[in-house]
Amino acid sequence: MQEAGWAAGRNVRIDLRWGAGDADRFRKQAAELVALAPDVVLASGIPAATPLLQATRTVPIVFVQVVDPVGAGLVASLARPGGNATGFTVFEYGMTGKWVELLKEIAPGVTRVAVLRDAASTSGIGTLGAIQSVASSFGMELTPVGVSDAGEIERGVTAFAHASNGGLIVTGNTLTIVHRELIITLAARHRLPAVYNMHLFVNDGGLVSYGPDSIDPFRRAASYAGRILKGEKPADLPVQAPTKYELAINLKTARTLGLDVPPTLLARADEVIE
Repeated sequence: MQEAGWAAGRNVRIDLRWGAGDADRFRKQAAELVALAPDVVLASGIPAATPLLQATRTVPIVFVQVVDPVGAGLVASLARPGGNATGFTVFEYGMTGKWVELLKEIAPGVTRVAVLRDAASTSGIGTLGAIQSVASSFGMELTPVGVSDAGEIERGVTAFAHASNGGLIVTGNTLTIVHRELIITLAARHRLPAVYNMHLFVNDGGLVSYGPDSIDPFRRAASYAGRILKGEKPADLPVQAPTKYELAINLKTARTLGLDVPPTLLARADEVIE
């Protein structure tokens, strides 16, 4: 925002809210923000963006970290959003095949995969479907695991881990981020190789991640917010896909799991944590 000429306390005021994965809290905070009559709102993730769109169809909204804004009803189309919201998608469904490929490459013995996804969201449904479309070609059988709360995650992963040759794919949504410490702990406890959607998980001890640069969308969103503050309309600003992707590997975790990371995979990595 500063690069675009906006500075907090000088020519712009910024109010912050954090929903922490709580749907009721998101709804309450959406109402609070709309009541402030802001010139633009930045919403991170579907749980934040959806209640905002339910609360207002006039206040401009810029969203980030959203998988399927059309399916979620946030915009009419990517090219022509058509309403009071626009923003940046977190990835395209086609990239889910990369997660399956990475899991097979780093842990060739995996034949069973638990997919942690939000069953209540359109993106969770779409992501699971995209993974299912490629899993059989890698000889993998999928088991969906819900992430509505810590109990559901622990029960689902623990039950899945009773059989051998298992691995995890952790998809992108607010709930997996909120519960990332638990998910990483369960993967380690049950010795399950896991592929994550964000670099953040690997920093915290996860095995491998492939996904978009987590900071870049916010920088790009700041540009959209600045343009809206200068009078442009969200309806005229197309929804944009990620432009930067990162592969990160935690070698310490790989050694703990007894995995030999292929040199070709290490050579492709943007970051290797020793």
